[in-house]
Amino acid sequence: MRIARSVAFILPLLVLGACSGGNKDAAALAGLDADHFKHADEDYFRAMDNGLPLTREEVQGRNMWLVWTGGNDRFWDYMNKPTLGGFDLLKIVAPDPNGPNRRDHRWHQLGIVNEPCFDAPRQPDKFGLWRDVRRSGPDCPADPFANAQKYPGVVQGALGKVQPAGSYYGEPTGILGLRLFPNPAFDEKARAAWNAERYYRDPNYYNRKDLVRPYRVGMSCGFCHVGPSPIHPPADPEHPSFAELNSTVGAQYMWVDRIFFPDPNPRNFMYQLVMTYRPGAMDTSLVSTDNINNPRTMNAIYSLGARLGIAKRFAHEKLKGGSADNTQFNQFTNDPALTQFFHAPDDVWTPHVLKDGSDSVGALGALNRVYLNIGLFSEDWLTHFNPVVGGKPITPITIATARRNSVFWRATEAGTPNMARFFLKAAQPDRLRAAPGGGAYLAKDAALVGSGRTVFAETCARCHSSKQPQAPAGIDLSAAITKDYKAGFLAWWRWTQTADFKAKMRAIVERPDFLDGNYLSNEARIPQTLLRTNQCSPLATNALRGNIWDNFSSESYKTLGSIGQSSYQDPFTGQTLAYPMPGGGRGFTRPPSLIALWSTAPFLLNNSVGPFNGDPSVAGRMAAFDAAIAQMLRPERRDRDPLQPGIRGRIDRTTQTSYIFVPESWVPQLPGMPKADRDLLAKLTDAQGNIALGPIPKGMPVNLLASLQPLAESDDPRVIVQHYHAVLETLVTLKRLLLTLPRNADDKTLLAHFAPMRGDLMKLSKCRDFVVNRGHYFGTAQFNDATGLTADERAFVQTPEPVLSDAQKTALVAYLKTL
Repeated sequence: MRIARSVAFILPLLVLGACSGGNKDAAALAGLDADHFKHADEDYFRAMDNGLPLTREEVQGRNMWLVWTGGNDRFWDYMNKPTLGGFDLLKIVAPDPNGPNRRDHRWHQLGIVNEPCFDAPRQPDKFGLWRDVRRSGPDCPADPFANAQKYPGVVQGALGKVQPAGSYYGEPTGILGLRLFPNPAFDEKARAAWNAERYYRDPNYYNRKDLVRPYRVGMSCGFCHVGPSPIHPPADPEHPSFAELNSTVGAQYMWVDRIFFPDPNPRNFMYQLVMTYRPGAMDTSLVSTDNINNPRTMNAIYSLGARLGIAKRFAHEKLKGGSADNTQFNQFTNDPALTQFFHAPDDVWTPHVLKDGSDSVGALGALNRVYLNIGLFSEDWLTHFNPVVGGKPITPITIATARRNSVFWRATEAGTPNMARFFLKAAQPDRLRAAPGGGAYLAKDAALVGSGRTVFAETCARCHSSKQPQAPAGIDLSAAITKDYKAGFLAWWRWTQTADFKAKMRAIVERPDFLDGNYLSNEARIPQTLLRTNQCSPLATNALRGNIWDNFSSESYKTLGSIGQSSYQDPFTGQTLAYPMPGGGRGFTRPPSLIALWSTAPFLLNNSVGPFNGDPSVAGRMAAFDAAIAQMLRPERRDRDPLQPGIRGRIDRTTQTSYIFVPESWVPQLPGMPKADRDLLAKLTDAQGNIALGPIPKGMPVNLLASLQPLAESDDPRVIVQHYHAVLETLVTLKRLLLTLPRNADDKTLLAHFAPMRGDLMKLSKCRDFVVNRGHYFGTAQFNDATGLTADERAFVQTPEPVLSDAQKTALVAYLKTL
């Protein structure tokens, strides 16, 4: 359908209705306190995590990780709206019995972990929904967390009338990390209007903004972090046992795009957007949008004790303002092993969990923030931004407000110390030698491991080891955090290129205990101008001063200076251009740990290097590792852009002509809306009840639209006026091009027709770097090639890096398999 008005006509209307509201959460309104929410101590998951015995406190920590949702079922029920009808977790846990996501195909189709003791349903439940059925028997004891007598849920709305309130842990769904709750809004009127058959089949029904589902689905942290054990892999991934699962390896097989869209539709631009999320990766800032499409891998959690230790060397941060309100280990224990990481009132030594190093307020603060990000206290969180669509200035959610008005937040704070204790005990490395058949893969190249160890020491260990030589006087990355970090880091980098550093690093790596207690990362902030990886992750803005995660980033982060200019390629011409990276925290990436590297391919921060095979067996993981590590060490083998030969890597482009589909029922009928506009909306609505905004040509870089900056990010009135003038000019141009769109235009004609907008859209982009699989060229000739590099990038190659021979690369791979 050709449309006569631009996207600007519809989306502001959606934005007006996008905010939630409310000052207190449901538990506070019900008069409960944090003591009501006792953290479960049943050792139900004892067979997981290699069967490691846990203390009662550690069991409580694991249970919190796997089943505590903190009232976020309210948030996930709401999320269908800002995703324009795409996201509905109830259709994941109760899928269409004739669709692709039913129980016995769920792992293959979605890559999410089926819970042991559940089978496919043979009939619908009382509301006509096809939910997994729990087996009975001695091997499948009752789920203890659904015990409403021990863990009574919050009575609100229709609960206690139409349905019982149940447990505050909800009921198991058959998917680990997702819990089912009765919907407090499902009253008698909603029940009378409920039609399960239409819910599965009729978009005019299931896209109604006033539709009330009988259940809400809550999400625990485990949903994105539980996976098949690398060293005890499941014989059948569709039907794993608890002994074959691990709580902390990360959901590296999850197809987030298919979860967002149970009914894939490539004509929907929102689907084209989430298709850029490779398996195991997602944009965690999608909801609290920073207007940058930025999918990143879901972290494995390994060796927390060693990670805390390296923080003492490279991660000293200063707290100020709201960031000083974060809880620290010192508030819960006198154990010096944990209290050493905080000195009152404002000094903290902290691991950087997020890839851009922004969560910098201590380990407990990082864990607590995750719960907000997955929907805890959505009564307040959603009022600070317009979810997904953006278009509203973002304000910080404050810890003080959460502590005052959210009982679920206070209960979460009380439980996170035990969660940290669980990680300290259970998040142990998964070595290939411990996996079935792993010895054969190691024996194949055993003779090369020694020389590979030397290559690792001289090339990789400076960033990928938490055991490092003592730096000379005057070189201190931890101290540099409060000074000129850019200059301090450059001095450190040049020292790592010296014979002195390499000799000392070789001696450390040669020690028999080198891997013991080694996190295999230095946790430092690495400038993107050195890595030359995609700019989008280091440009994330959620943790900047005054943004949504202001209280969860340190003052040291907020005062970081610019790393300088970074190069990128124009997606249409291939021309190399320079972008001045802004300061205030942006521009950095923390090195990932190489623990269990053999089991985690594909590689890079977005899983863009190497093929994905979806096979969690040892053979499957090793096949993925071999292919991905070959591309890491030989960048010329990485995927290339099919439309622009001059691009040195892959750009995610739309796979066919697409549209932004907006359910007509979601567009507010504003008072005083002219009849002509109401008639226009009716004309734009298709048979499925959607308004189609477009067309967006096939081959368009997805991020050209997905990373547009609608808001000025400056306090300077002149900059604000200039930005909004540019936005309006771009919308006027878009409207003119839509009005003059040729009839029945093919994709080539569409691309040519919209070509005049390329420059304006690129200027409005918050991240202009669309090549997703570039960078990390260490040990290759491409690292030393200064062609097109900025002066800030060339500073790192003034002393060229040694180029590894094929024999050295082969030896290095042999060593990396042992990590």
